[in-house]
Amino acid sequence: MNILVTGGAGFIGSHVVDGFLDRGHDVTVMDNLCTGRMENVNPRAHFYLMDIRAKEVTKIFELNRFDAVCHHAAQMDVRTSVDDPLYDADVNIMGSLNLLQNSANFGVQKFIFASTGGAVYGEQNVYPCDETHPNNPISPYGVGKLTVEKYLHYFSTEFGIRYTVLRYANIYGPRQNASGEAGVIAIFCHRLIRGEQPIINGDGKQTRDYVYVADTVKANLKSLTYDKNDVFNIGTGIETDVNTLFTLINGMTGGQAQENHGPAKPGEQRRSVISYEKADQLLDWRPEIQLQEGLKRTVAFFKK
Repeated sequence: MNILVTGGAGFIGSHVVDGFLDRGHDVTVMDNLCTGRMENVNPRAHFYLMDIRAKEVTKIFELNRFDAVCHHAAQMDVRTSVDDPLYDADVNIMGSLNLLQNSANFGVQKFIFASTGGAVYGEQNVYPCDETHPNNPISPYGVGKLTVEKYLHYFSTEFGIRYTVLRYANIYGPRQNASGEAGVIAIFCHRLIRGEQPIINGDGKQTRDYVYVADTVKANLKSLTYDKNDVFNIGTGIETDVNTLFTLINGMTGGQAQENHGPAKPGEQRRSVISYEKADQLLDWRPEIQLQEGLKRTVAFFKK
């Protein structure tokens, strides 16, 4: 297949590009390198330095006639979305609409969308929650992702585009940006290896569901050939708090740092964990890399 991967120079997107190429697909990467890095781009992929909001996106679709779009480009920081909702909506909603309209105009058959399994649900009523849980996002980031999910339904109904929505839990692993984007594992690894003191926000008992990036790649590969319109949680169903993460990574990097807490971040979700039962049953996907093993691989990457 001829596949466009937006955000293919970023953390998750670049791993997905590698996975598609290894399966023999022809892959084009579109990335504005705002947070992505050229060193992440697989040399076997075609590359366009371009923002998903640009008018020139139409020319790329016209020239390449993609079979599928795998959309990972995004404004990914929840706090940025709170500080500047207009910017978040411009990138995550208007940028996605630009891709969807061009997909409709140029015959794209399949659209895979990287959504969020934490921010879409908001504060959960059930732990872990499945895809039927009410969608009550408490950040503009979550609102934007949910909005694109709704647009996907419209474009499927009107133009026949098949879609798969992957609601990611907290993805971690090699190539993650240690400078931000809510990558607490990357931040801890980077600072502890350098002998710097990480600061844990609040009491550190806030929990998330952590998925190793290689498992995420498999979810995208499965989605490419899934022939129904559907939404899947991509998580582990296991909660891990920040204090536990710190203890594990500190031990893997020499155990020299002390547990140091700072002020809590206002508006931060307390608990987030999602069920992958539906993905297991219908997509034949399940997480395979346990947290300790994934952390070992991630620490090894940052040590290099």
